[in-house]
Amino acid sequence: MAEVAASDAPEKEGTSLRTVVAASSAGTTFEWYDFFVFGSLTGVISKTFFTGLPETAALAAALALFGTGFLFRPLGALVFGRIGDQAGRKGAFLATVLLMGGATVAIGLLPSYTQAGIIGPILLILMRIIQGFALGGEYGGAAIYVAEHAPANGRGKATSWIQSSAAFGLFGALIVILLTRLAVGNEAFDAWGWRIPFLFSGVLLAISIWMRLKLTESPEFAKLKAEGRQSQAPFKEAFGEWPNLKLVLIALVGIMFAQGAVWYTAFFYVQTFMERFLKVSPETINILMLSATAASAVLYVVFGWLSDRIGRKTVMLFGMVLMLAAYFPGFHMLSRTLNPAMAEAAAATPVVVIADPADCSLQFDPVGKAAFLSSCDIAKSTLANAGVSYSSEAGVPGRPALVRVGSQTIPSTTAEGLSPEVAKAVKASVETRIKTALTQAGYPTKADPARMNLLGAFGVLLVFVVAATALYGPIAACLVELFPTRVRYTALSLPYHIGTGWVGGFVPFTAFAIVTATGELYSGLWYPFAFTALSVVVCFLLLPETKGKRLDA
Repeated sequence: MAEVAASDAPEKEGTSLRTVVAASSAGTTFEWYDFFVFGSLTGVISKTFFTGLPETAALAAALALFGTGFLFRPLGALVFGRIGDQAGRKGAFLATVLLMGGATVAIGLLPSYTQAGIIGPILLILMRIIQGFALGGEYGGAAIYVAEHAPANGRGKATSWIQSSAAFGLFGALIVILLTRLAVGNEAFDAWGWRIPFLFSGVLLAISIWMRLKLTESPEFAKLKAEGRQSQAPFKEAFGEWPNLKLVLIALVGIMFAQGAVWYTAFFYVQTFMERFLKVSPETINILMLSATAASAVLYVVFGWLSDRIGRKTVMLFGMVLMLAAYFPGFHMLSRTLNPAMAEAAAATPVVVIADPADCSLQFDPVGKAAFLSSCDIAKSTLANAGVSYSSEAGVPGRPALVRVGSQTIPSTTAEGLSPEVAKAVKASVETRIKTALTQAGYPTKADPARMNLLGAFGVLLVFVVAATALYGPIAACLVELFPTRVRYTALSLPYHIGTGWVGGFVPFTAFAIVTATGELYSGLWYPFAFTALSVVVCFLLLPETKGKRLDA
C-alpha cells in the first residue's frame, strides 16, 4: 500500500481507524492492568506467598517474581510474532488477552503460603510466567495493527494511544487497589482484599474479547497474504539476515534499553523507593502515582503527535537525555520532599558500620537461604530493613561489628552456631538497640504527613513522566516503520520485550539489590542510568529517522 493511499484512506475494510485504535488500546489497557496489579502489590504478595522468609528477602523475592513475568516476555514475542507474521495480527493478539486475563484471575484464587505451603508460591510463579508470555505477544500485535491502519502522517499520534494504554492500565490498577483498600481497610486488604483487584480482571477480560472479536485483519497483512508473500520463516528472515538483524540490534540497544530503564524507574522503582526507603504510606504513594499516571496518559499522545511533526528520533532522544539529568537529583529531591526528617538525620548523623570485611556477606538474598547471622550481617540487615543509608569502615579482624550513629556506638553480636530460637533472640536484641539509637538520632520510623511537600514530590514525578512519555510515545510508530511487513511482528516484538522485560522489568529488583548490598540509598540508580546512557549514544549515532516511511516494503 502506497504512502499516499494510506494517507488518503483513514478507513480500511469497513473498520474505522477510531474503532481500530479503541479496540486495540482497550485490550492492551486491560492486559497492562493485569500485569501492573501484581507490580503494585509486591509488598502484600511478599507477606502472603513468602511468609517463611525474612522481611528483606520476602520483598526481594516478590520483586524478583515481578521480574520473572518480564523474563518470559521475549519467548512470548517469538511465539506470537511468528503466528502474527504467518497467520495474521488479529488472531495473535486475541490469544494473548485470553492467556493474560485467565492467569490474572487465577492469581486472585491462589492459596497463600500459610494455607498450602510451597504450592502457593509455585502456582504464583506459573501464573506470572503465563502473564509474561502473553504480554510478550500483545504489544507488537496491537502496535502493528494500529500502525498498519493509520495514515502515514498520523502514525505517531495513532500508535501513541497504545502507549497510553500502559498509563490507563496502571491508573486502573492503582485506582482499584486504592478503592478496595479504602472499602475493606488495610488489615482486611492485606488478609484477603488484595485478591479483589485480580478477580476484577475477569470483567475486563470479557470486555476485551468482545471488542477484539469485532476487528478485521490489518490491511497491510491482508494484502501481503492475498499476494502470497507472507514470510514462511520469520525467525530466519528477522534474525538470520544481516540488514534485518542490524535493525533489531539498533532497536534493542538504541531505543529499548533506555525505554525499559526509564519507564520502569519512573513508574515502578520510584514506588519501591518511596515505600521501602522513605517510609511513605501506601495510600500517599497511590495518590501521587495516580496523579503522575493521569498526566502521562495525555503526554503520550502529545509526544506521539509531535513525532509526526519533527521526527521520532528527536523526541525520543529528548526523553532519554532529560531522564539522565533527572535520575539522581530527582530521587534526592523525593527524599527531601517526602521524608525530610530522614534526609536531615542522614545529613546530620550519618551511620557507619565498622566491621571486619571477612565477617560481612552480600546483603541480598532473593531466595531466603542465607541466614545473615554474623555480627556484620545482623547490623547491616537491620539498617537495610530500616531504609537507612550507611557507609562501611574496615574494623579489627576477628572483632564483632560496631554501628556508629552519631556519638553512639552500638556493638553487634554474632548468632552463628546458635540454635534458631537463641539466634532469633540475639538478632532481636541487636536490632532493638540499633533502632533505638536511630530513633534518638532523629531517624523516623515512617514519613510524617505533616512535613510532606506533596506538590514538590509531584513536580519531581512529573519530570520523570515527561521523560518517560517523550521516549515511549513515538516508540510504536518508530519500531513499526523500522521493519519490513513480512517480519514486522517478530522483528519488532523481540527487541521490545528484551528491553522492557529484561532491562525494565528487573529495574526494581536490581536497584533494590544494589542498595541493600552497598548501603547507599541512591546507588541503585546506576543500573537504569547506565542503560539509558548507552541508548543515547547508539540512538544518536545509528538510529535512522523513520517518520513517514512506507509500510508496504
